[in-house]
Amino acid sequence: MQVKIFCLAISIMEEQRVAIKFCVKAGKSAVETIELINKAYGSAVMGCANVYWWYAHFQDGREDVKDDARSGHPSTARTDENVESVCCLLTEDRRTTVQVIADLLNIGKETVCRIVTEGLGKRKICARFVPHALTTEQKQERVVYCQDLLLMGQDKRFWENIITGDKTWCFVYDLATKRQSAEWVGQNSPKPKKL
Repeated sequence: MQVKIFCLAISIMEEQRVAIKFCVKAGKSAVETIELINKAYGSAVMGCANVYWWYAHFQDGREDVKDDARSGHPSTARTDENVESVCCLLTEDRRTTVQVIADLLNIGKETVCRIVTEGLGKRKICARFVPHALTTEQKQERVVYCQDLLLMGQDKRFWENIITGDKTWCFVYDLATKRQSAEWVGQNSPKPKKL
């Protein structure tokens, strides 16, 4: 589906370039060409700077409406093997980052991001914090304990029996931050929980 949308976007852009080329050959000015393109394509119109760029090149004698070949990374990084490799890495560790995957597979970070989000339909969400995964019985016991404490708190002698101190020793357990608990999940997957 997304490939069809991408191909459709390319064909609309090429179609607009053909229209610009026609306007140049028909003797229309750049401003008139922009007005005609805007009327014809509405919200799918290319930007004014692009229209001026293509107008100038067609005026200089350019005939081809396709993009020029570009240097840089080849567009072959999004292969079936790379998609499969990314899927395997995400299955092994759902908390891995796009940068780590890109470094492991030696492909671009943007390509990995597109593979994960568009190709695999994943999104990275943070875990929702829940104090404990309590059973129904445990929840009921907590309610009973709280009610008992409220009843004890009504007795004035209860507050006289509380001892306070100036030093407290306790063990600290650092929970993972919200960002550290983020996981890649599918579109219909439930939110992960952090206890």
